[in-house]
Amino acid sequence: MSQEHIPMETLAATRGDDTFLKGVKDCIPTLLGYLSIGFAAGVVEKTAGLSIAEIALLSLVLYAGSAQFIAAGMIAAGGSASAIIITIFFINLRHILLSAALSPFFRHLPPFRNMLIGSLLTDETFGVAINETARRKQISERWMHGLNITAYLNWFVANLAGAYFGQWIANPEKYGLDFALPAMFIGLLVLSMISRNRFVRDGVVALSAVILTVAISLVFGSNLGVIAATLIAATIGMVLERWK
Repeated sequence: MSQEHIPMETLAATRGDDTFLKGVKDCIPTLLGYLSIGFAAGVVEKTAGLSIAEIALLSLVLYAGSAQFIAAGMIAAGGSASAIIITIFFINLRHILLSAALSPFFRHLPPFRNMLIGSLLTDETFGVAINETARRKQISERWMHGLNITAYLNWFVANLAGAYFGQWIANPEKYGLDFALPAMFIGLLVLSMISRNRFVRDGVVALSAVILTVAISLVFGSNLGVIAATLIAATIGMVLERWK
């Protein structure tokens, strides 16, 4: 059988691109970022008064860098449980957009197996996955689990390390640990732009997102600003992509 008549899924499996182990390997470039951010999150949570057991549970159940940083700050400030839950809910609404972007690749799966993939999806694993879709037409469930589970376990270990050593770091801001999360997002953006090699178009979309976020946040608040800016900037990117 000639190669052009072989389905893309078969070709990917033949190359070994769809295995669990390949997903683990593809996650490795992001592990250093996870370690630094997870460590910083553990330190911040420890200084907020959480115990190591509470930090471990938070990293396993919540599993969201930005939400954990904000939760730690609100706990330290004496925020109520309801306020913390509502704030985290709005912050994590962006995961609906992330899951929606990858959902076409897993429509053949039953809802429960889709839920398993989506529940461990993060900004970083989404970035790796979406870059992979630019290279090939299909990504498999096994590959996605390898990517997600590797990131999940690494995040858990990093949080525990930060929680343990955080008892000796009284002022995380002094060492720039509070900037670890934005720094990683900037790095992911740069790597994504380099891999796409469409610098002008991506630059316009990125600049639009920044301007819209600031403008909308000043009027409606930061949470709505991020969501609205994401939707509008993504629409701008789609229009630019199709208008050639």
